[in-house]
Amino acid sequence: MASLLIIEDDLTTCDFLRSFFTQKGYKAFVANDGEQGLLIVKEKKPDVILLDIRMPDLSGLEVLQKIKEIDKNAKVIMMTAVNDGFVIEMAMKYGAIDYITKPFSLEWLEKDVLLKTLEKIL
Repeated sequence: MASLLIIEDDLTTCDFLRSFFTQKGYKAFVANDGEQGLLIVKEKKPDVILLDIRMPDLSGLEVLQKIKEIDKNAKVIMMTAVNDGFVIEMAMKYGAIDYITKPFSLEWLEKDVLLKTLEKIL
């Protein structure tokens, strides 16, 4: 079973995404802040990580850098409510493999996560 980690400070979004991906057959983990997310990355080694850019404790960019220190091959998709070209450029520079802008299409997100999962497995 493919695994997915959602690192997002908005509880409603976390619950919704976890429910959606669980119904699609993923083992979905949730973290509501960067530190908790980093612990799950170390312990569970998820196939794909959905990471919010704007969070209160550590920014998504800081968390991304730390994830890449733990696993340089981690498949991280950034989620952002603000379409800020500089932040997106930095995320890609730090090793994100994609980004999505909220609100996003669940159909597109599911296809993107599936593709990244297959890339990791193959």
